[in-house]
Amino acid sequence: MFCWFGISACGTTGHKFDESQFGAIVNGETRQAEVLQLLGDPYQKGVENGSAVWIYEYNRFNLFGNGTSKDLYIVFDDKGTVESHQFMSN
Repeated sequence: MFCWFGISACGTTGHKFDESQFGAIVNGETRQAEVLQLLGDPYQKGVENGSAVWIYEYNRFNLFGNGTSKDLYIVFDDKGTVESHQFMSN
């Protein structure tokens, strides 16, 4: 019973991605195709203030609160070039 409870009290959301590739992304230079090569498909895509936004996210959580979170937000200009990007983790 304890094992079952322990297993059911943890989980993940998002997709794993290699945050070490963050440094390879350069504002004003890196294109969408290059981001796809570096990181694969984003977890979410959207539009913010008319600009395409890709979100890479991975969260791992458990019953004891020892979870991890990694989020990478990338904003592209109208030509598909990175306008800005931000990585956050705990």
